[in-house]
Amino acid sequence: MKAKGRLNAICPYFTMFPLEFPLGVLRDAEPGQLVVDPFCGRGTTNYAARTLALPSIGVDSSPVAVALSQAKLANSTPHRIVAAARRILRDVPEPSEIPNSEFWRWAFYGDVLQVLCRLREGLLANCGSDSRRALRAILLGALHGPRRKSRPSHFSNQSQRTYAPKPRYAVGYWKKHSLAPEPVDVLEIVRERAERYYSDETPASGKVIHGDSRKNVFARAAGGRKAAWIITSPPYYGLRTYLPDQWLRRWFLGGPSVVEYSAEGQILHSSPEAFASDLRQVWRNVGKISAPGARLVVRFGGINDRKADPLSIIQMSLEGSGFEIQTITPAGSASSGQRQALHFSRTNGEAREEHDIWAVSTG
Repeated sequence: MKAKGRLNAICPYFTMFPLEFPLGVLRDAEPGQLVVDPFCGRGTTNYAARTLALPSIGVDSSPVAVALSQAKLANSTPHRIVAAARRILRDVPEPSEIPNSEFWRWAFYGDVLQVLCRLREGLLANCGSDSRRALRAILLGALHGPRRKSRPSHFSNQSQRTYAPKPRYAVGYWKKHSLAPEPVDVLEIVRERAERYYSDETPASGKVIHGDSRKNVFARAAGGRKAAWIITSPPYYGLRTYLPDQWLRRWFLGGPSVVEYSAEGQILHSSPEAFASDLRQVWRNVGKISAPGARLVVRFGGINDRKADPLSIIQMSLEGSGFEIQTITPAGSASSGQRQALHFSRTNGEAREEHDIWAVSTG
């Protein structure tokens, strides 16, 4: 990967589309045009806008997604990021709370967990600067992952990178294979990752907010500007485990230290009609800040354990939305591209063929 594209890989995240997708869409964008992603996920659309010097807005209901996307728009340097980490460790000499269940004792070496808790506490108290937002995403990306034979790059015992290990299964796995957590230098991993991701980046302009795109959250973020491009990939119908599958990173952002199953803020999955209705409300909301002729580009697919046709759902959602479909093109299957190697679990069902749906604002 070229150095100038590394920031997009600051932390693994599922359901991500490749950077080439929004870059290809935006090749005809004019300087200064506003780009919006109402389901921004790990911020690939926002990062594409950054590389092209375009302002952008991202919205997501997952705090993990928002933290990663905000880091894609952070303007900082490796030196400032490491300095921010050192400042927190000076200000928080002892954490007020350290999780102490069997999972946590097997997942992290004691001193490592103590340092992580101090950094967590400091960032929860103050994460207003770009350097702290960049640091937060770096820590999220290194929080769990595979152990390397050479220099360590993650803080945890052997884990997968994309999904957080479920406690009962993970502890059993570690015990069975006699895998004890190892001591690692947290600040050194932060330094290496800061150098990798923030050494050479185009200045960013934009905003990412934690919110529900079914509600009117766009107007304040847009500040009177009109969107020319809406590029997004909504959650697939039937996939509702975004928050519990990221429970460990969610803990670092202030969530509970146990897996908590919740669908708060997520689109309804009770039926294809309910799902399409919720999507339609999102399109209407983003349409309120869109310029006449603004282009909406949606990449969408599905999973095999749901009978509903993904393309029909998207077409249904666009009826009466203020956007008119122009073209629909196949985009291949999500299963055909590279995916993170999973140590503990597999996704539910193979991905169907994806499509790119191009629509234009009629407002």
